[in-house]
Amino acid sequence: MKTLFQKTTLKNLDLQNRVVMAPMTRARTSQPGNIPNEMMATYYKQRASAGLIISEATQVSDDAQGYSFTPGVYTDAQVKGWQQVTKTVRDQGAAMFCQLWHVGRVSHPTFQKGELPIAPSALAPIETKVWICDENGNGEMVDCLQPREMTQGDIDRVINDFAISAKRAVEAGFDGVEIHGGNGYLIDQFLRTNSNKRSDKYGGSSENRMRFLLEVVDAVIEAIGADKVGVRLAPFITFKDMNCPEIVPTILQASKALQDRDIAYMHLSEADWDDAPVIPESFRIELRKLFTNTIIVAGSYTKARADEMLTKGYADLVAFGRPFVSNPDLVERLETQAELAELDGATLFGGNELGYTDYPALSGKYSD
Repeated sequence: MKTLFQKTTLKNLDLQNRVVMAPMTRARTSQPGNIPNEMMATYYKQRASAGLIISEATQVSDDAQGYSFTPGVYTDAQVKGWQQVTKTVRDQGAAMFCQLWHVGRVSHPTFQKGELPIAPSALAPIETKVWICDENGNGEMVDCLQPREMTQGDIDRVINDFAISAKRAVEAGFDGVEIHGGNGYLIDQFLRTNSNKRSDKYGGSSENRMRFLLEVVDAVIEAIGADKVGVRLAPFITFKDMNCPEIVPTILQASKALQDRDIAYMHLSEADWDDAPVIPESFRIELRKLFTNTIIVAGSYTKARADEMLTKGYADLVAFGRPFVSNPDLVERLETQAELAELDGATLFGGNELGYTDYPALSGKYSD
């Protein structure tokens, strides 16, 4: 029987437990250049008792960015910055994947050299904002604008950007990459009928709407190998104006195609707010039939819920997000059933060590 704290494997990787640190944007890079730094290395090192760490979302190009201070993995300086992060994580015994993203329409001309963001269709997301911060640390939430519809040239370039960034991530010391295909960002925008109104081979039928995802996956597999590739999908998350009536069957169809490619894992991103939709058990059963490789689940999991998912066979690894922010020693706290420290939401994005590396462990000490 699977348990949360037992050792396991992910393709060719040995994991010290089934606990995953979920990707969470923290916006602490050095500027200019969105470069990972020593403070980030300390942050991830503190949490490296997890079996697997998935990095915060990391842009694959200049135009992939949608929020201030998020890291990239496509320049020499960014790769060098990540190398100090991955080394310290590996030294603590954890594996680490880099989550690759392109935000698509969830952006602003501020991040696009004054140009409009790109998307499957020229449709602005309703009531969706991005965080923009100036050089003095003053940030504000700004409405997304109507994007520009991607040409075939744009599509080809972005696919290539994912492949190149995957290679650079491996060069930076990551054990693999997670392709972000959920939460309303570019790949998710292609998958959904309400954000994808294209009439070419990338729009209309579910096969066409899946095409961009699968072309990205195929390019990344060719670049670094299927055993180093994970994909995050979010069929039941509808924020950022992503309520699509066809998304669940489309995701199930995509799951089969991903299993056929024998990727390392699928990461199911679940809504984590109070009145979030409950994922039907029938979906989990069907997903497991279609995708038999490793499944990671994430979304307000407690130890009890994690054990239930593992026992029923619906998941192989369980990811924790916000609890890992305020509890660097989360694995120990879960295992000993210790009280969890509360999160300071005001310090989530941007800033310095405050609310980042200064959460103490159970011992009351900070980890350097």
